[in-house]
Amino acid sequence: MKKTNAGVYVWGFAGSLLIMSALFFSLPKQAFSDTENRSLQGKPELSWNNIWNKKFAEQAENYVTDHFPYRDNWVSVKSAMEQLRLQQENNGIFKGMDGYLFEKFSKPDYAQIKELTDAVKAFAEAHPASGMSFLLAPNSIGVYDNRLPWLAEAYPQALVNDYIAKQLAGSITFMDGFDMLKPHAADEKPIFYRTDHHWTSYGAYLAYAAYAKQMGWAPLPESEFVIETVTDSFLGSYHTRSQFIGLKPDSIQAYKPLNQAATQMYVADSDEKFDSMYDKSYLDKKDKYSYFQGGVHALMTLKTNIDPEYADKEKLLVIKDSYAHSMLPFLTQHVPEIHVIDIRYYNGSIADYMEQNGIEDVLLLFNTSTFITERNMLKLKY
Repeated sequence: MKKTNAGVYVWGFAGSLLIMSALFFSLPKQAFSDTENRSLQGKPELSWNNIWNKKFAEQAENYVTDHFPYRDNWVSVKSAMEQLRLQQENNGIFKGMDGYLFEKFSKPDYAQIKELTDAVKAFAEAHPASGMSFLLAPNSIGVYDNRLPWLAEAYPQALVNDYIAKQLAGSITFMDGFDMLKPHAADEKPIFYRTDHHWTSYGAYLAYAAYAKQMGWAPLPESEFVIETVTDSFLGSYHTRSQFIGLKPDSIQAYKPLNQAATQMYVADSDEKFDSMYDKSYLDKKDKYSYFQGGVHALMTLKTNIDPEYADKEKLLVIKDSYAHSMLPFLTQHVPEIHVIDIRYYNGSIADYMEQNGIEDVLLLFNTSTFITERNMLKLKY
């Protein structure tokens, strides 16, 4: 009997390994995880150099981890077990006070950050006549650190932003998001979503107002917008990763100017034109934040019917991550032609693009967590 049971266990284990291996190799692989807001590990590159410096082993391990079959489902099971144990953390997400979820933030690799800031400096120095600004937005864990669960450890994002500011001093106009957001941390209107990694439309408005003032523009007061709640059932990326239950969904607001000029959006990726910056179809999907511009695009242009007499700038290039999506509609009230590049997906020469399109003014807009890990920022050097 004991031998029979042992055989069942052995064959069951071996069968499970075979099934999971078959699924791993047969299921399609994704390049980017919307759930985790990051690029997934590509196929490891086999070369003598990668074997010698151990990069191949590291890439192979990350590849298997990132593409494990039904990974999101396993996260859900793990989360349920953790909550039964009253655990306040799952899959790198803290469950904080007032229904807020936070992504863990550890001490970063400052040598890597310097490499990224050097790329930004090289880009700025290559265009000395251009008006360049860098707006670095903290994440919710940086601004709402008082809402973290008891004894939860988090490296201060303010130190990271300060370091980046010092590295970029003298080469580009640096705007620290802490300066414009932290004073409003106690406002009744939330600056960040509770269940997602993005700032809210109110947070984007505060950043827009600060950027406009820095540029010498007159930002529109909130009273000149119709603030419309487009959904109140948004459960974002932090919720998807952690699978914590019993959370109140977020609301998404859209700020529509009382005297709104028509904007045409052109997405170069698909060669499509749209008469709106908003895609209502996403409000019925999981990724409701993609209501803004229909999600991530490598390259797009926004052309707004503004009287040239009242435009603050003729053209503007925004190099960004997804934090820019809810801020772009505000900028269209000042600039009739905005070019938008997501550096994670755009592989052309940005310098050539600026020259070909006669662009001089540039806004780099990133959140702290993305910037310090985004190796694609090195494209700025070329």
